Amino acid sequence: MRHRRDGVRQAVPRRGFGLTYNWAASSDFKVPLIPMTILGSSLAVLGGLLIGLSALLLLLSIGRIAGISGIVFGLGARDATERGWRLAFLAGLAVGTLLMLPIDRLAFAPRQGFPLWALLCAGFLVGYGSRLGNGCTSGHGVCGLGRRAPRSLAATFTFMTVAMVTVLILRHTLGVLP
Repeated sequence: MRHRRDGVRQAVPRRGFGLTYNWAASSDFKVPLIPMTILGSSLAVLGGLLIGLSALLLLLSIGRIAGISGIVFGLGARDATERGWRLAFLAGLAVGTLLMLPIDRLAFAPRQGFPLWALLCAGFLVGYGSRLGNGCTSGHGVCGLGRRAPRSLAATFTFMTVAMVTVLILRHTLGVLP
């Protein structure tokens, strides 16, 4: 990492396997950022296909929507069969993430440059917003749009617009985000 005059760290380009990598560094380990070349975009497409496939399989097998916030909030259900498939789905997410570790360590890079209170507040606001909107990005953006649900279109438009405005203000106007 290189420090600019204003103290902000910059990624230092490195060469490897014929590609230029940017390295994100933490105090514990260095992580190569996969460049958006054919390899990087192929992994993104593969990930999107796997997300869509898992949502489709859940819908076809038991008729449920793969909205993560709804699955998590439904863990308190009294019916053991309801709790069972929810735990299995969340366990699959965790196992899939662990299987990705040898391929992309960036998935496990710690978030840097933000105080813990800000991360906790952001997590709370995301959880509150997903309950307020009756679903999260996976429920509305992946499953709802696939089912052509008008409320999911409205919800997806809303959270994408708010996300873009937030980044515009915090990163480009105030310079708060790295």
